[in-house]
Amino acid sequence: MNIGIVGMGLIGGTYAKSLRKYPYKVYGIDIKEETITYALENNIVDYGTIDPKSVLKNLDVIFLCLYPKDTIKFIQKYIPCFKKDAIIADAVGVKRKLVDYFEMYKNDDVEFVYTHPIAGREKIGIEYSDEAIFHNANYVITPTKYNNAESLNLIETLARQMGFKNITRISDVEHDDIIAFTSQLTHAIAISLVNSDNGMYDTSLFIGDSYKDLTRIAMINENLWTELFLQNKDFLSKRIAAFEEKLDEFKEALDKNDSEKLKKIMIHSTQKRGEIK
Repeated sequence: MNIGIVGMGLIGGTYAKSLRKYPYKVYGIDIKEETITYALENNIVDYGTIDPKSVLKNLDVIFLCLYPKDTIKFIQKYIPCFKKDAIIADAVGVKRKLVDYFEMYKNDDVEFVYTHPIAGREKIGIEYSDEAIFHNANYVITPTKYNNAESLNLIETLARQMGFKNITRISDVEHDDIIAFTSQLTHAIAISLVNSDNGMYDTSLFIGDSYKDLTRIAMINENLWTELFLQNKDFLSKRIAAFEEKLDEFKEALDKNDSEKLKKIMIHSTQKRGEIK
């Protein structure tokens, strides 16, 4: 089977490294010649090119590891170039807009399988790709009425081969709702926490693991995440409002010196977090 990976950055490079050890031929596609050169010189792909048209007809499965808008632009430009019955899987972190947009291609001889590898690092670029990123991570597939079971099962098999542990199938709406909480809200909190530092002290001299763990994701790719936040702003805004309500509840207990209320809040959070494995 020939597998193509479009966008040989952190995630695309990790896809390639994770799949290369299986009996597949892995093709890397990127707009940067230096990225393809790096991928070839480091044996990350079998074949690399900056010209998608030259290889798309050969590919059975294509993973689009691109930003949301770039994913749409790539399909718009190259939809006539794909092999008949090719499976095209995205890696975008929000789903509804993509699913709605690509419905126009439902009668084409390709099949879109919408996926989200919930994994990453704060650094970008193929040089930071690492198979360990996917080990025991979560992977989501959002099936549509146009998918067949064989295609969904193939993508799930490839995900497991890449090292993902939990593979979940949910609707695009459900995906965007829960991701607004587990991913986007946590990034928004980390960003806001770091930006709330008034600069009176050398913060680096007073931080421990709690600050480091909570703010790690504040080091963020602003171009990618601006797209993700805005495409999911309805769900994210609701999650922010719910968080503000709980933070206000905490602040009110502080202002009133209500130690019992504070304890109840913390006991509740300890119990809820303990239920998450």
